[in-house]
Amino acid sequence: MPTEAPSIVAVAPTDNRPIIIQTIANAYRDYTRKAFQETISFIEKLMGVRSFDKAIEVQTEFARQAYADFVAESQNICELYSELAMQFFKPWEGFAAKATQAGR
Repeated sequence: MPTEAPSIVAVAPTDNRPIIIQTIANAYRDYTRKAFQETISFIEKLMGVRSFDKAIEVQTEFARQAYADFVAESQNICELYSELAMQFFKPWEGFAAKATQAGR
């Protein structure tokens, strides 16, 4: 079994480790896996309820948690994309500065 790359939790943009496309793909994979597991858990809970009120309560809690997870993971993935973009353009910083100074 191949070694898995670090997940979004293990490689955050504040680390001084480079962000690569695989890091972002792992973040999507981890979020998808978590969302799938939470959906399975929701279905199991929903199948066990005996009243309409309890079903609404379970569904509301699931929707609230799913939305909060989506927002948090979207922000994390956005930060990874931002860090990747900064890494990509970093070599061009010196060139841009020299071009600006030469143009004066």
